[in-house]
Amino acid sequence: MRIYIESLGCAKNQVDSEILLTYALENGYERTENAEDADVIVVNTCGFIESAKEESINTFFSLHELNPKARIIMAGCLAERYGRDMDLKEADAIFGNKDLSLFPEVLNGKEKLLIPSEPNESVERDDRKVLLGYPGSAYLKISEGCNHRCSYCAIPVIRGDLRSRPMDKVLAEAKRLIESGVYEINVVAQDLGAYGTDYGGPSRFVELMDKLSSLEGNFVLRMLYIHPDTFPEGLIELAAERKKILPYFDIPFQHADEKVLRLMKRTGNREKYLALLERIRKALPDAVIRTTIMLGFPEEDRKAFDEVKRFVEEARFDWMGSFLYSREEDTPAFDMRGEEEHEKAQAKAKRWQKELEKIQERITSENLNRFVGHEYTALVEDRIEGEDLAIGRIYSEAPDVDGLTVIMGRGMKSGDVVRVGITRVRGIDLEGVKID
Repeated sequence: MRIYIESLGCAKNQVDSEILLTYALENGYERTENAEDADVIVVNTCGFIESAKEESINTFFSLHELNPKARIIMAGCLAERYGRDMDLKEADAIFGNKDLSLFPEVLNGKEKLLIPSEPNESVERDDRKVLLGYPGSAYLKISEGCNHRCSYCAIPVIRGDLRSRPMDKVLAEAKRLIESGVYEINVVAQDLGAYGTDYGGPSRFVELMDKLSSLEGNFVLRMLYIHPDTFPEGLIELAAERKKILPYFDIPFQHADEKVLRLMKRTGNREKYLALLERIRKALPDAVIRTTIMLGFPEEDRKAFDEVKRFVEEARFDWMGSFLYSREEDTPAFDMRGEEEHEKAQAKAKRWQKELEKIQERITSENLNRFVGHEYTALVEDRIEGEDLAIGRIYSEAPDVDGLTVIMGRGMKSGDVVRVGITRVRGIDLEGVKID
């Protein structure tokens, strides 16, 4: 029996997909990368915002139409959030994401609707047999859920409260990844800085990074998603001290206007956020900073948007993603305005988004020039067939979200770690030459 899995949404969802595949392999299934050849199709969905929900539904029906003979299972966040209320006759099974160890019951046809209400920590896995990213790169999830309760966010509704993985489990998984040849370990969570706070004390993230960066082997650590309002003390100093910790900070500020931030249930403001960026750059001059900005939130007016523009100009982020506020039921922000008012605000926010993205495109292009004329270590993602070219990434480029580095040179293959001299900037990408 062959199984195909389509993993949508964030990197944390990709880790779940890898665990589902591991259970499938242990139950006698063989993975296929072609949905048309599959006996079972699993769509691991995202349910965070409206556009992600639409993508999940569209993908489900597209794959069902592509291979109607296969059993098709809807899994993941959308299934967890709405599975009990879904009238989805096309689905052979619907499976939530709170207890992935129950997947074999769905896979083997014993259950058609399985939405576990509680996680089962006793069966947590740190031995994924399949990695869905490029060779040499993997995600390492250190916690599940979130306690921040930002007013717009449905993650606590879907994933529940923060549950930090035991440190020995995280370290054991990191060791396995390193031993299997993984060079880039992308450490992920809803908020890395919150790691360990559910144990009743302060954050233990710096302690975890200290231990991870002390492991033996040829690897680097990339940190993805750190909440700016609870940025861990000592992290900047540790990153400056340890070469294995890439000076790459993904900090989703979301906004800069204090009124809007308070409505979002966030405690920062433009001055505090700029001070944090200054601290990082002072200690780590080569630091690369990515952020996300949300537009169209209730009470956001032109003055608030101008504050965001000013913040982006002053912060000079290397990378910035922007998205429109999604009015999600079961979140505190849902009742801040009605649907008609929301749609009007969305139309205005779309115009502002284009304005903001134009500013960021200029800043990113200017920032990229600092890499020209310098040498960096790159992870090769893919070789261009028939040419002495490969696509890779240096430390400033996170997988799937940032630009790439086009590398000229011979004998490269996916997963190779090579030295590259950067020669020019092309759009949001870099070009370089392999140094033998």
